[in-house]
Formats: sequence, structure tokens, C-alpha cells
Amino acid sequence: MQHHIVVTPLRKAVTSLALALNRFSSPDTDSDDIEREMMRDAVIQRFEYTYELSWKMLRRVLRTTAPQSKTDGLLSMKDLYRLGYEAGLITDPKAWFSYHEARNITSHVYDEKKAAIVIGAVIHFAPDAQKLLETLENSYVA
Repeated sequence: MQHHIVVTPLRKAVTSLALALNRFSSPDTDSDDIEREMMRDAVIQRFEYTYELSWKMLRRVLRTTAPQSKTDGLLSMKDLYRLGYEAGLITDPKAWFSYHEARNITSHVYDEKKAAIVIGAVIHFAPDAQKLLETLENSYVA
């Protein structure tokens, strides 16, 4: 049975994150430290909501497609990503574990060092979020 989902919010979030990350990765020569910091913060904020939409979309799809015995009760994030991998929705659950850790860092006040850790994760997350979106669009969108 084919299940259909709406991926428009995730598509917009992935696109928004890619634009911010691209802008941050290739700053104008005229940009100053404050502007660069603001772009970094924009990337982190867009990562936060893109990550949230990604795991919630993954959970929604798994709840409608995976055997009920696997999705009964509360799934931990690690279980969610393992099931997502088994279902062919993501390619590396360990990478998604690290994205979850980076998202947890953003929930707290962070300094330059923590911001750098999150940006490092975002660089890897953005293409994985794009792959998830494409998989969902190819398999679950009417």
C-alpha cells in the first residue's frame, strides 16, 4: 500500500538551510565579523528547524509504513534512525546520531567552540537532509 505524505515544509526548510549554508561558506570579501557571526547564527537556526522537521517526518513515515511491533510506544532517537536506515530512508544512522547531538548543543547557550561544532555537523547534515527529502518525494508523495 502506497502512503502519501506532504513534504512541502521539509522541502522549504532544506532549501532555506542550503541557501544559508552556501552564503556562510562563501562570504563577501566586504563582510565583517559581525555579519559573519549573524550568518553563522542563521545557519544554526535553520539547522535547528530543518533537523526537527527531518526527524518528525521520518517518524511519521515509519509509523505509517513499519510493522506496528517496531513502532509501538516511544521510539528513542537511536531506534528511530536505525529503523529509518532499515527502511532505506537514511543511509547512515550514526551520522544522524551526531546530528541529534549537535541539535542538543543548540538548545543551550553556546560559545564560539560549540558554534563551530554545530556548523561542522550542519555541513554534513545538509546533504543528508536533502537525500531524505528526495527519498520521501520519490517514494511517498502523490
